[in-house]
Amino acid sequence: MSREKNAEKGKNREKGKGFVAEFKKFIMRGNVMDMAVGVIVGGAFTSIVTSLNQDLLTPILGIFGGTDFSGLKLKMGSGENAPVLYYGNFITAVINFLITALVIFLLLKGINAVTSRFHHEEAAPAAPTTKKCPFCKSEIAIDATRCPHCTSQLEEIQQDA
Repeated sequence: MSREKNAEKGKNREKGKGFVAEFKKFIMRGNVMDMAVGVIVGGAFTSIVTSLNQDLLTPILGIFGGTDFSGLKLKMGSGENAPVLYYGNFITAVINFLITALVIFLLLKGINAVTSRFHHEEAAPAAPTTKKCPFCKSEIAIDATRCPHCTSQLEEIQQDA
């Protein structure tokens, strides 16, 4: 009885090791690691854009518009416990999103322009210069009318076909 339990435990351990190994293989794949790096860089980039918006653009817009978005709020009711909608923060978040999207678009557009300069399109494949003789299967010039190997007339065959 104890041997059966030990064998069953061994199978469960093998399944566990297989799962862990499979998960490790999945995590270590290149595209998953690239995605993780992208998320980390994106988080850092978002904080830079947020700072750009809050510390530079919002005050400048406040000069022209006469208001600072972060202070805009709407109190829903009266009293100390009344809910407050901070719609100015929402406007700031929308501006952050639009600036982030614009900056990413401009970066990708610039990267695509640079890569297109370095990646030359491959020339289309050249037109074939040889063909096979239908009689002896040797390679011959495409404009040949007689096979140099078997001396068969090729012009008549092509006209009939």
